Amino acid sequence: MLSIAELTELLAVSHMTVRRDIQQLEREGRVTTVAGGISLPERISFEPSHVTKSVMAHAQKVAIGRRAAEMVPPNAVVYLDAGTTTLEIARALAGRSDIAVVTNDFVIAAFLTRDSRCRLHHTGGEVERENQSCVGDAAAEAIRRFNFDIAFVSTSSFGLRGVSTPAANKVAVKRAIAQSAARSVLVTDSSKYGLIGTFNAIPMESLSAIITDSGLPDGVRLAIEERGIALHLVPAEAGTVNAKNMGSITA
Repeated sequence: MLSIAELTELLAVSHMTVRRDIQQLEREGRVTTVAGGISLPERISFEPSHVTKSVMAHAQKVAIGRRAAEMVPPNAVVYLDAGTTTLEIARALAGRSDIAVVTNDFVIAAFLTRDSRCRLHHTGGEVERENQSCVGDAAAEAIRRFNFDIAFVSTSSFGLRGVSTPAANKVAVKRAIAQSAARSVLVTDSSKYGLIGTFNAIPMESLSAIITDSGLPDGVRLAIEERGIALHLVPAEAGTVNAKNMGSITA
């Protein structure tokens, strides 16, 4: 990592020049803003399994899930992307009988089948066992049949360019979600910021809002808000396991 002060000294330019150039490099996905400076984006080669993700940043996910549930209007058609953060949204919505929920996640579908009062649809498609969900063109085609009032998108990696994924068969699903929703909301803990997957899935400009925790760097918060994307922050809990200290998931 390099600090702003170190870059200013190395390049013999002003703080303003350094910050402006950093903003441009970050928009291009070439650097990532972190607390106190910048670092190179950390590439991920695959996503952790559902079991692994279930113990990562759990407190943040619960808080994000509750905040997301508050955004669901009456009688809404809601999409819940596959993931353990969206599972917490499902838990928070379980008492709602007025909504319809669509998901590609088997764990979410099983929970809502057993413990909810909502109308429920599963996309079907190619089964991804590790993440207990469906992916690929068939899942994407099923998603495009719906008009969602609000869709909650999960991710293993994001930056100012948007949502990325290491899995090619998830791209069509992510894009179908954004195309079919009046509002697309990214739900993710802040440890996923600065990680990058091989494939671009959803550009930042296609998101209506982001719900994350307060661990997101101040400069990143400002850049997101400057793009007209609503940013909702929940408290970050210290000492939780997150994507950046799980060495087994990075290249």
